[in-house]
Amino acid sequence: VDRAFAGWQIEMDSTDALIAETEDLGMKSAGSTAEPIALREVLVHLIEEYARHCGHADLLRERIDGR
Repeated sequence: VDRAFAGWQIEMDSTDALIAETEDLGMKSAGSTAEPIALREVLVHLIEEYARHCGHADLLRERIDGR
């Protein structure tokens, strides 16, 4: 659990740094294999996913049954 939390924290720090450096949340991704998406859309999706998982206690269930 400690290792997973540390990994999550590293990812969150990286995300926070990217957001702090970005002047416009409407900035689109530059990938060549997918349709460009605005950073704002990605952040809203992350918020939705956290709410969904926390709201249904999936994180606890996943730790219990390993799925």
